[in-house]
Amino acid sequence: MHNLALSAKKASVKQKTFDPMSKRLLALVIGLTLNAFGNGLTISSNIGAAPWGASEVNLAHLFHVNIGIAMFVVGSAVAVINQLLLKKKDFLRFAGEVAFIASFSYFINLFTGFFTQIGLPQAPLAWRIAVGFFGIAILGVSISFYQRANLIMHPNDSTTNILRFLYLKNNVVRAQFINFLVPLGMTGICYLATGRVYSVNIGTLVILLVNGPMIAWTDRHLWHSLHHNVKQPKAIHD
Repeated sequence: MHNLALSAKKASVKQKTFDPMSKRLLALVIGLTLNAFGNGLTISSNIGAAPWGASEVNLAHLFHVNIGIAMFVVGSAVAVINQLLLKKKDFLRFAGEVAFIASFSYFINLFTGFFTQIGLPQAPLAWRIAVGFFGIAILGVSISFYQRANLIMHPNDSTTNILRFLYLKNNVVRAQFINFLVPLGMTGICYLATGRVYSVNIGTLVILLVNGPMIAWTDRHLWHSLHHNVKQPKAIHD
């Protein structure tokens, strides 16, 4: 009888870690909006794209295709890899990631177009650096929000979540760094093939160094009532 009561208590505690769907949807919407906003700032300020975005730009130049096509193909491939990392089939997760990447470029284009119209690309360098770095910080905040909501997310951010919780004992900094090694390698291959590198600048290096710590900082200090809505599986050790 005592064991049954203890089990019920544990189940109750575990259930409390999952937020109401309304809060998770709100976190998703805010996170997606902030992510598009932050990407719009970094792209329009011309300080360098995030590693994944830079790799997609370079692939577009290598194969002479639209950046939207390159983004969709790479994102879909990452969604497939995520299924392999999970070691199980999760069609809803896969469909959500593909749907996300299909619409992601549209919202980035809206913000990029707006910031371009108000003259951000022609602003003084000091202003562009300041605005671009602010956009980088916003990216970390946005990823933290929709990763914690855990409904649908960018396939690349989903990879970070999978590595973080299944393989790396909740170490988001290490997970994000490993995640970024792949697009850096892709950009290097494109450079060897074309002799040129596009969309890589100081901002790319800053994102590589601070994006993981910024997500971790946001997890600890912003929106305390929003939990990581994930089931904690038994960790898979390195």
